[in-house]
Amino acid sequence: MQIVFAASECVPFAKTGGLADVVGALAPEMVKLGHEVTVYLPFYARVRRHIEGEPQFAARSITIPFQSYNRFVGIVDGGKRDGVRYYFVDCPELFDRQELYGTRTGDYPDNSERFGLFCRAVLESCKLLGVPDVFHIHDWQAAPIAIYLRTVYASDPALKSAAVVITIHNAGYQGSFPPTTTEQLLLPWDIFTMDKVEQFDHFNFLKGGLVYSDILTTVSKKYAEEIQTPEFGEQLDTVLRARAADLRGILNGVDYDKWDPSTDGNLAAHYSADDLTGKLSCRTDLLHAFGLEKIEDTSPVIGIVSRFATQKGFDLVQQIAGQLSDRDVAVVVLGSGEPIYEKFFRDWAFWHQGNVAVQIRYDDALAHKIEAGSDIFLMPSRYEPCGLNQIYSLKYGTVPVVRATGGLDDTIEEWNPERGTGTGFKFSVYEAPELLAAIDRALEAFKNRKSWQRLMLNGMARNYSWKQPAREYAAVYQEAANRRA
Repeated sequence: MQIVFAASECVPFAKTGGLADVVGALAPEMVKLGHEVTVYLPFYARVRRHIEGEPQFAARSITIPFQSYNRFVGIVDGGKRDGVRYYFVDCPELFDRQELYGTRTGDYPDNSERFGLFCRAVLESCKLLGVPDVFHIHDWQAAPIAIYLRTVYASDPALKSAAVVITIHNAGYQGSFPPTTTEQLLLPWDIFTMDKVEQFDHFNFLKGGLVYSDILTTVSKKYAEEIQTPEFGEQLDTVLRARAADLRGILNGVDYDKWDPSTDGNLAAHYSADDLTGKLSCRTDLLHAFGLEKIEDTSPVIGIVSRFATQKGFDLVQQIAGQLSDRDVAVVVLGSGEPIYEKFFRDWAFWHQGNVAVQIRYDDALAHKIEAGSDIFLMPSRYEPCGLNQIYSLKYGTVPVVRATGGLDDTIEEWNPERGTGTGFKFSVYEAPELLAAIDRALEAFKNRKSWQRLMLNGMARNYSWKQPAREYAAVYQEAANRRA
């Protein structure tokens, strides 16, 4: 089967979150199953850094029409990696920018044009470079592909048989733009209705993708259930309930070639379930990196690696920060995001310099060090479609404390000390005392080194590779293609 992935980010080329990891790992896994996979990305400035020499073009100039003007795009041939073909949509005036979606002051005001152009360029490119059996489109940035296919390109003999699968990585991000976006993208006005793309008098990219795709997927079974409710559906729950029969929850996998403490080149020492001694060296190295060398061996280290956003539960962390730092723990934090939480973490570290340390940035090598050197990993998310860090933590013998939502609930089993079963600690009610209680259960369990080691090994034994999710996606692609045929 021929499959085209269209996404706004993909490792190693461009990343702001888990979407990039998923696209970068799932595509080569599909190749292993015998499929032909092509990935299309915008040719951002940061993607350009991965091209050696002058870019080679698979298509030099493709005309993309807009309401009163045309833009002209090139398709850069990114070559093959792990069997996956990469193409980059080159439109310098729209994509040659340092950031993907916006600056600290807000989203780029022309994002509707940027990603509308990207989607139409993918379709036009496929007519030249190979039409797939299935388009797998990711999140709102690629959702217009489904809209275009079933409207403007509905009678195009080259494309009308192609199926579309859309994956919702986070329903909180939807791509909502003024009604005039309909005209701007040269789409018919009759789609600007409540049952199609209109949402609160705005053109909603994600909603259009949900309406016009053949099959909908999201990144965990629990999240597939949650987004059909008003609490988690981000006002798209009605649409999602209407398409419940076409909605699949497929838990993300992780790339164990990059996330394995027995081979991870970022670590001070390697270790495995058979020999955990190297984890102590990783802990020492981590504390040194954060300037917390005076922490006792009996004091657990709590790690956080995250985008700083309310979704991630940091309003709860803010409420318990004083109580937590008074306990016999060290806390190391890596991330950046909303200014209110960047300030909170800076202030927390300033007032508790003996046991709290924060670095406001993202550093991939340091993220690996935190996974390996921490004893506990904290993810108190308000909602979490899947989450990857808790899965990395399991592999690294770092015990997760999470809220029971989305993929966090699917992947973490509450520790039962009597039976010696479980992999972490969970809380359900989104309240600060509940979070603190879950952390306290973890701190109490840490005191018993023998049972704590059993808890670590339980997590390290779990396997969340991409092999099973890839098979599930292959079945979805076949189902979508059969429907369209």
